[in-house]
Amino acid sequence: MQGSTQPTGATSTTSEPAAYAPTDRTVPTRAPQRASYDKDLVHALLDEGYVCHLGFVRDGAPVVLPTLYGRVGETLYVHGSTGSRPLRMTGRADAGLPVCLTVTHVDGLVLARSAFHHSINYRSVVVHGVAHDVTDPEEKRTALDALVDHVVPGRAADSRPADKKELAATAVIRIDLAEVSAKIRTGGVNDEPEDLALPHWAGVLPLRKGYDTPVPDAGLHPDTELPDYLSRL
Repeated sequence: MQGSTQPTGATSTTSEPAAYAPTDRTVPTRAPQRASYDKDLVHALLDEGYVCHLGFVRDGAPVVLPTLYGRVGETLYVHGSTGSRPLRMTGRADAGLPVCLTVTHVDGLVLARSAFHHSINYRSVVVHGVAHDVTDPEEKRTALDALVDHVVPGRAADSRPADKKELAATAVIRIDLAEVSAKIRTGGVNDEPEDLALPHWAGVLPLRKGYDTPVPDAGLHPDTELPDYLSRL
């Protein structure tokens, strides 16, 4: 079977490098000290996110699409309709489709005394690679379970799996994690020394992610209890 079927977040038993090898595309030209190639960090940032941005070239022009994703070991999966353009392009190309995939977390708004030094605190991952169409039925089901569990862990086992018709209408692409980097900005304001006496408020406005009380579907049976995996959120 193509790709990995190791459960999301699992640790491999083989002796693998603890970091991705830097390349010309993964070493940033600006603030390179913020870059990291640590695999555990990259995996954690990917697992924490919900939406990735998938970039590719179509008819000579760049296209970037927001979409869901799921990680299984050292493989990312993206799904969509068999009629979507990037998935059709991947299926037609024997060599695969060159892509760039990004995931970003915004942790705070950095408000400086000068307009020039305003910034954000963030954690991001950039993945360069070649997307391949997943045709193996077992890998495809593993990928779709990973996509569902990526949104809410435990949800795949608590929902009806896709039937044959739904599987036929769903395309999945695989991107191996090989050329990858993380980049992180933390800390406070970096104002110029001559601006420190200016009478403007400066500091960081932290952002946080949270969940409200789940809203049940109108047709839900009244005796249906809230699953533990949702209660824990």
